[in-house]
Amino acid sequence: MSILEKFSLQGKVIAVTGGTGVLGKSFVKALAEAGAKVCVIGRNKERADERVAYIESLGGKGLAIAADVLDESSVIAAKDQLLTKWGTIDGLVNAAGGNIPGATIGPEEDIFDNKIGDTIKAIELNLYGTIIPTLIFGKVMADKGVGSIINISSLAASRPITRVLGYTVAKHGVDGFTKWMAAELALRHGDKIRVNAIAPGVFLTEQNRTLLTNPDGSYTDRSDKFVRNTPYNRLGDPSELEGTLVYLLSDASGFVSGETIFVDGGFNSWCGV
Repeated sequence: MSILEKFSLQGKVIAVTGGTGVLGKSFVKALAEAGAKVCVIGRNKERADERVAYIESLGGKGLAIAADVLDESSVIAAKDQLLTKWGTIDGLVNAAGGNIPGATIGPEEDIFDNKIGDTIKAIELNLYGTIIPTLIFGKVMADKGVGSIINISSLAASRPITRVLGYTVAKHGVDGFTKWMAAELALRHGDKIRVNAIAPGVFLTEQNRTLLTNPDGSYTDRSDKFVRNTPYNRLGDPSELEGTLVYLLSDASGFVSGETIFVDGGFNSWCGV
């Protein structure tokens, strides 16, 4: 197999939870361009249908499924629907997640006044929303002994980023789950099934542009702190996640498992001096 063939996802069936999200759009684009059949899973069926139309405009094949990653029966139904359509599952991208406004502590708030219920919801969405699909979709891959699972970690799992308690706790859990699942799957089901994670830096999107930049285009105070502590001296673009995603799902990373790969412009590597 040539190196180009190793990076190909031609004909592979990849499910993407949170495929209706901002980063999800870059993910499904990359997968379609790499030749995969892409199952877009999200709570909003209309948005999922829009993503499938986008995939098809690129010449790819897509399937839209409405499901809630925190509802076991909903995820099982999505898995069954996918198998009915394409007969197998070769990869899973756990992209559902994000922060919850009520779980973010304001700069002037006492940390002990945080909304405990919302903090728990943030943990559930990001951690349980990764575990549940992995156990359900992963079983299909484990039974055939071949597959790749990609979780979404965060800088918050390696650096104590202020104000986002629930998100931070959850992403630490995602890193631990990635290592645990990678080891258990390999020991029990062989060396062709892998679990890894991607830890994105801070990415500028249309959705968060007003939060990260001022009306004149300059960075907000919080964004400026990220930029000043990033050797690349800028925020990322979602398209810069695509190569790492395809690599981890493809045969090119056949001996890589249990790893978290940072795509952050060097933020996690730099001490600031």
